[in-house]
Amino acid sequence: MTLDEIKPDQECEIVDITSEGIMGQRLLDMGFIPGTRIKVIRNAPLVDPVEFELKGYNISLRHSEAKQVEVTLL
Repeated sequence: MTLDEIKPDQECEIVDITSEGIMGQRLLDMGFIPGTRIKVIRNAPLVDPVEFELKGYNISLRHSEAKQVEVTLL
C-alpha cells in the first residue's frame, strides 16, 4: 500500500521509499524514513497536495510523490 492511498486521520508506518535519485533523497531528507509513523491530516479540495503529520511537523506532498512511499496501516 502506498501513502497516497491512506485516508485522512489514518496512521501508518513507512516501510520503504521506492523512488530513486533526487526524489528518493528528498523524501529521506524530509524525514520519510522506514519505521517512522505518519498520519494523514487532510487532502486538498482539488486533489493536490496531501498534508501529513510526521515527527511533529506538518508536511505536504503531491499524490505523485506520496505514491513513492510504501506504508502499512497501524
